[in-house]
Amino acid sequence: MQGHDLRRRVYDLLEHDNIPHTSSARLAHVIIAIVIVNVSVMLLASVPEFNARFGRLLIAVELVSLAIFALEYAARLWSVAGHAPAREMSPWRARLDYATSSLGIIDLLSVLPSGVAMLGNEHPILVLVGMLPFFKLVRYSTAMRSLLAAIHAERRTLFGCLVILIGAVLTFATAMYAVEHDAQPDKFGSIPLAMWWAIVTLGTVGYGDVVPVTAMGKTVASFAIIGGLMMIALPVAIISGAFANEVRRHDFIVTWSMLARVPLFAHLRAAEIADIMRLLRAQTIETGEILVRRGEPASSMYFIAAGEVEIELPAQRVRLADGSFFGEIALLQRTQRSGTVTAVRKSNLLALDAQDFHALIARAPKLAAHVQEVVKARLADSAQVQKGDIGADEIALATQSDNGCD
Repeated sequence: MQGHDLRRRVYDLLEHDNIPHTSSARLAHVIIAIVIVNVSVMLLASVPEFNARFGRLLIAVELVSLAIFALEYAARLWSVAGHAPAREMSPWRARLDYATSSLGIIDLLSVLPSGVAMLGNEHPILVLVGMLPFFKLVRYSTAMRSLLAAIHAERRTLFGCLVILIGAVLTFATAMYAVEHDAQPDKFGSIPLAMWWAIVTLGTVGYGDVVPVTAMGKTVASFAIIGGLMMIALPVAIISGAFANEVRRHDFIVTWSMLARVPLFAHLRAAEIADIMRLLRAQTIETGEILVRRGEPASSMYFIAAGEVEIELPAQRVRLADGSFFGEIALLQRTQRSGTVTAVRKSNLLALDAQDFHALIARAPKLAAHVQEVVKARLADSAQVQKGDIGADEIALATQSDNGCD
């Protein structure tokens, strides 16, 4: 049982949870720093003067980073069996699923090629494969993961674009071969030779090393240039649209999960939560900026989409980060602010005004009945009412995060 608990703890430590000031976040920052140092060393190693002077130091840094990446990969491979969804599988099946996943392959490529290159003492290869750890940053970048997810989601469409592009290359290369092979046999003497011109032209690169000289060849080239613009625009539009949809989907899931964690909304149906999501308004506060002051009238609650705030209460200070909420009681009854809320770092908030919320429940009888039940429960807890708009839920949430992370 202790082994299972240790695996779970190691897994939670290795998996970055986007919550600042936690052990997982600190480890993620260390790994990111090692990746940056590793890639920088590979860049410097390609400079002959620098490599001649600091070659041994560069190799030592590479060995240390390689050892850390290998240890991290082994720890992930061992601890993945402690992940809750993987407990229904056998340990070997869970590890195989990780090893064959995209992130698992990236982790392995950060270790295996560099190790082989160093054993073979192939310095040029070492520099080349030393750039592979850069792709480990995908694990810690939401934007990069969203982009990969967008490409994966549109893989069939993008494959279709590739087939169309290959067809266009063959068509224009054949046409150019037909009209230019007599005028320029050294450049268009065969279709494979003409394909280089077609690829460069359709890719809108236009090196200028191979150009048509006949009138018919220039006409074919004109159509190829116009076709190339369309060929490039098509996959770019597909990827950008899919990426935007992926970002919206991620934001929707994050916002939904934040709402679902609030006790007031915990038992609502999906349609009711969606109605509340439409009432949220975005607000950004800079580092050190005071959002609300203690004693002011409270008429809205806040969700932290990204960032961190500190709530100064009479008896304690509470820090809340991504995914947390505060001011829930302000939606139930008009109270005063329990504490002063200050941004620890730049924060993106979602605000829900009591006026908008009550206008919504006036149109939804079932939601109104649920809110009345919550109000009665809150009023029955006189100790919590005296705390103002900051309920025990928010404080308990912050306490659990601190205890669970350090």
